[in-house]
Amino acid sequence: FVSMETREMTLINQGLEDEMEVWGYRPCLWKMILVGVGAVCSGGLLLLLLYWLPEWGVKATCTLSSLREAHTLLLRTTVRLDKVRTLSVCRLGLEDTKVSCADIHRDHSYGLTTTIRDHRALFFGKNEIDVQVPSLFRLFIKEVLNPFYIFQLFAIVLWAVQGYFHYSLSVLFFSLILIAASLYSIRKQYAILHNLVVAHSMMRVSVCRRSKDVEQVMSTELVPGDVITIPANGMIMPCDAVLIRGTCIVNESMLTGESVPVTKTSLPSSGDDAERIYSTEEHKRHTLFCGSHVIQSRYYAGKLVKVVVVRTGFCTEKGQLVRSILYPKPTNFKLHRDATQFLMCMVVLAVLGFFYAIVVDVILGVSVEAVIYDALNITLIAVPPIIPVALTAGLMHAQRRMKRLGIFCISPQRINISGQLNLVCFDKTGTLTEDCLDLWGVQRAENATKCFLAPDTEISTETSFAACMATCHSLITIEGKLCGDPLDVKVFGATGSVRSTECLHVKVCFSSQESFGIVRQFPFSPALQRMSVVVRQLGQNHFDAYLKGAPETVSNLCKPHTVPQNFKETLETYTRQGFRVIALAHHRLDSELPWLQVQSLSRYTNMDLLGLIIMQNKIKEQTAGVLLDLRQANIRTLMVTGDNMLTAISVARDCGMIRGHEKVIIADAVPPNDQNPATITWRYSENPVLKSNQTTKINFGLHSEEEPGYHFAVSGQAFNVITEHFPHLVPKFLLRATVFARMTPDQKTQLVQALQSLDYTVGMCGDGANDCGALKKAHSGVSLSDLEASVASPFTSSIPNISCITNLIRQGRAALVTTFCVFKFMSLFSLILFCGVILLYTVTTLKSFDFPIATDLSTALFCCTVSLNPAWKKLSRRTPPTSLMSIPVLSSIIFQMLNCLLFQIFTFFLVQQQSWYRTPQEIHCNDSRFSDTCGLNKTEAGALYIITNYENTSLFYVSAFQYLIVAIVFAKGKPFRQPSYKNCKTVCKAKRLLSPSNMLLSFVCSHFHISLRMTSLFQFFFFGYQIAFCLHSACSLSILRFLNN
Repeated sequence: FVSMETREMTLINQGLEDEMEVWGYRPCLWKMILVGVGAVCSGGLLLLLLYWLPEWGVKATCTLSSLREAHTLLLRTTVRLDKVRTLSVCRLGLEDTKVSCADIHRDHSYGLTTTIRDHRALFFGKNEIDVQVPSLFRLFIKEVLNPFYIFQLFAIVLWAVQGYFHYSLSVLFFSLILIAASLYSIRKQYAILHNLVVAHSMMRVSVCRRSKDVEQVMSTELVPGDVITIPANGMIMPCDAVLIRGTCIVNESMLTGESVPVTKTSLPSSGDDAERIYSTEEHKRHTLFCGSHVIQSRYYAGKLVKVVVVRTGFCTEKGQLVRSILYPKPTNFKLHRDATQFLMCMVVLAVLGFFYAIVVDVILGVSVEAVIYDALNITLIAVPPIIPVALTAGLMHAQRRMKRLGIFCISPQRINISGQLNLVCFDKTGTLTEDCLDLWGVQRAENATKCFLAPDTEISTETSFAACMATCHSLITIEGKLCGDPLDVKVFGATGSVRSTECLHVKVCFSSQESFGIVRQFPFSPALQRMSVVVRQLGQNHFDAYLKGAPETVSNLCKPHTVPQNFKETLETYTRQGFRVIALAHHRLDSELPWLQVQSLSRYTNMDLLGLIIMQNKIKEQTAGVLLDLRQANIRTLMVTGDNMLTAISVARDCGMIRGHEKVIIADAVPPNDQNPATITWRYSENPVLKSNQTTKINFGLHSEEEPGYHFAVSGQAFNVITEHFPHLVPKFLLRATVFARMTPDQKTQLVQALQSLDYTVGMCGDGANDCGALKKAHSGVSLSDLEASVASPFTSSIPNISCITNLIRQGRAALVTTFCVFKFMSLFSLILFCGVILLYTVTTLKSFDFPIATDLSTALFCCTVSLNPAWKKLSRRTPPTSLMSIPVLSSIIFQMLNCLLFQIFTFFLVQQQSWYRTPQEIHCNDSRFSDTCGLNKTEAGALYIITNYENTSLFYVSAFQYLIVAIVFAKGKPFRQPSYKNCKTVCKAKRLLSPSNMLLSFVCSHFHISLRMTSLFQFFFFGYQIAFCLHSACSLSILRFLNN
């Protein structure tokens, strides 16, 4: 945490990803007075600016100070700046004191005195994750102060002052609907989070004091160091706590998305493991996390199961997850940066139009008030305020379509990123393959002959092999049903055993009446790739230790003379066929070892190898088809698994990730030792034995379909060695690596980060807790879970297969293309209006702005409905655009703008060549032929405003069609979206734009008071322009086709 130093700035989390600079500030009276004066003089605009820029607000009202005296802290990172009002930085707890496991047992297992507890309560505060649901009024004020709505409010006031009450009220009504929808969504999210944490925020717990008393207190009063007891029937954890006595069965689905209960054991109190510094990450299997559901707990002799509180409130694991939802880390998406640059270009154009309007009005002698109105109106035309609304509507429609496909999203900003995925990592078991494994057979080791016996499907219950299968697991019984890892369930069921829970231990009984009691469990550790148990056969006076895990790991823990000589050959035989192989081992403990000492034992070595369990893991039915679709779409796929290397390669070939004619090269890396440096050995998976002088040249670039490709396969250990000792090889290696085996959860996360550093847009698909880190780190992580939403990843799929990946990419591409469509359409919409107004300023000052605002509302509705186009049915090899500032995108906008401008200029001069044409000045003079058209022309303050003219109405007709043409040209369909004619709402909007009776003629007659005689003339022009519409559209589509090619 931040120490109370006298410096103005310090670093926290130094060297980590979330490293931050902390600056201290205290209020300054004279600065606050100056800001107050400036706010009064600017009409409150200065306060609004400081609200939008909090860093400026702090520096404008405060002065630098030491952290000890600071009232306000500025936390500066590379991506954002946060303002806080407290000197306690999160992640405070018992873990931050760097105590060892043995110290926790010795110094913190007896509870706190009342005095120490009161002091810690002052420092740590209440143990609560306070997610308050803000009032509607507070949310409304915060939403209205958004720059977009301030800009809208300015436009509404400006139009209302000029007398356009009907349009101002329409825009105000439309904005209020958007605000109401936004408030509903935000308040609903707060309510969901509030309900998520309220389950454990207020409960009574039993706390052990150092005086050996046990008292009932509210969970909000807990502090780090408190010792609480876990009832036998379980509870929902109100804090992060480390288990120091007993065993607990815990459901952590809320945190990890994994619905299989896990077993938590007590923290080691002796041995080498006890001397390690306690860490919630390293000692996860001993830690009960806040929000997890303790299903049941047990200990011997009726004693209490105890845990020591290590973190409280927002510092807990659940608190950090809730905080990440409330304040998500900004996504560094290129589209967002391009959008800002694009809008700045539009602002520059607005500034040019602003000064152009001023110059024209000054030349024509217009009043100052009119100059201001004209300049501000043309600024509103150039900068389209509806863009944020249209983009938000697009994401909302995409999120709703994904929900119908069974994909739930907690981070809508990542939907667009999903459309750019070009690499997807898959876990194997439960993701590419079925969760359920079938027991193919067993192969026992014969110590006398140092070889394996023949494979067998029958399991004798009178052997240590069967005892290991029946006892070495983490299964539990809930309401009479056996629950746990599917592999453990299958292996346990093959022995015909019956499991029951008694007060002292878990009892396992064979049909032959042999019974074993499980007295100590070491749950499976992905990092260690093994698990073990200590059992006692009823009627015997000694304990037995059984071990189960990865064959390579187990063989290293066994006595050499018990490992068959053909161990590696036998293992490779099964793994090459895609079987999953589990090794079993046994060790008989000293008969004089007391029961209490068994509870403090560490994991064992010097085991006797018992044999192998061969499991058949079937590939899911949808896997091969989805991987083929991804390959055809030029999206790279990788397998990241904790399973055996050869098993992973076999599955990769079977599912089509590696094609039959492609070769696999295994990279074996050895870390340095005292005498030898780190080395890498390359070998073919099909021919592991190579001559020492054999050399093969590998092309790291792209290869043709006819040329046999190469794929690298690497283990977790080799991956660590390569990244640490051969960093120059990492980029080339990752470009062709496909299979990553024996990977720990941390290594999966490191792999995702390494791929992202190569400019890959990475997706990750997994099904359990071991993938949480990689799921969060990937650009788009998808968790296969039954939960509707999980904080384990941005996306959660209720469909338990990888077809969700193609659906996610299809919907992401559709949303991304819609985003580009809206940007280009709105920019052309503004430019068409802008060019039309500029042309009209050459003949008259545009006092009436019916022309530019007549289609605003319809265009806004068009933008919000164009995103309703469904995604295309299949993935395309073509990829959607990734940058708004790219040459193809800018060229299409520029050429379309020139095309529209050319037709506007042509129309502008064509109408002046007609025999019936009269200049605006001639119309204004009381010419008897046009006496009925001069009603709106008037003089104010000596300046003449001429409204009725042929140019105005002609350009209106042209512009109405140009909006439709641009919408058609930019509404990209195949291969990313369905055709626009399938979007009924957009078709209706287009029909309204095309309807002369509903829009054009009624608008002209009602707003310009044009006689029937003049209307017939414009109708003649209208039908003439319909002929030109085909030519205009052909030009636009030809330009777009040329740019795409």
